[in-house]
Parts: sequence; structure tokens; C-alpha cells
Amino acid sequence: MISRKFNGKSNILGETLRNLRKSKKWSQADLSNKLMLLGIDINSDGIYKIEKGKRIIKDFELSAISMVLGVSETELLTDFRNELKDVI
Repeated sequence: MISRKFNGKSNILGETLRNLRKSKKWSQADLSNKLMLLGIDINSDGIYKIEKGKRIIKDFELSAISMVLGVSETELLTDFRNELKDVI
């Protein structure tokens, strides 16, 4: 059976997202509101679930999150990419 999770999580950037959000001193609601202005409907509970690795992130959500945070999509995925490099 193929797992739809990586290391038990539904996404691989939750901790990075949390750290970037906190570095801006934004609450989960602040991030949610900024995403809503772009038409991306992720409420603060959804942000919490993403940060805890309990919610899948769609590609358009990833792009919008990176835009709102002022980082590239690659930056959001850096920790994961580095983890994969360690395996190769």
C-alpha cells in the first residue's frame, strides 16, 4: 500500500511555515486574512493543521502562501529538499 504521508505528515513544510509566520509576528488568523485577500480560503484552523502536518497543501495554496510570506516556493521546501539530499 502506498502511503500518502511523508514521515507521518500530510505535508512537509508545516514547521517552516510556522517559523516564517512567527518571524513576521503574524498570528494564524493574520496569515489566513492575507490569503483570503488573494481569494485563497484557508481559515486559521486550516493554517494550524498545515503547521502541524495534518492538512494537505494544494499547489495554488503553496504559491499563494509563498507570495504572502515574501519567499519562493523553493524556500518553503528547503528543509525537505535537504532531507532528501541526505538520503541520496
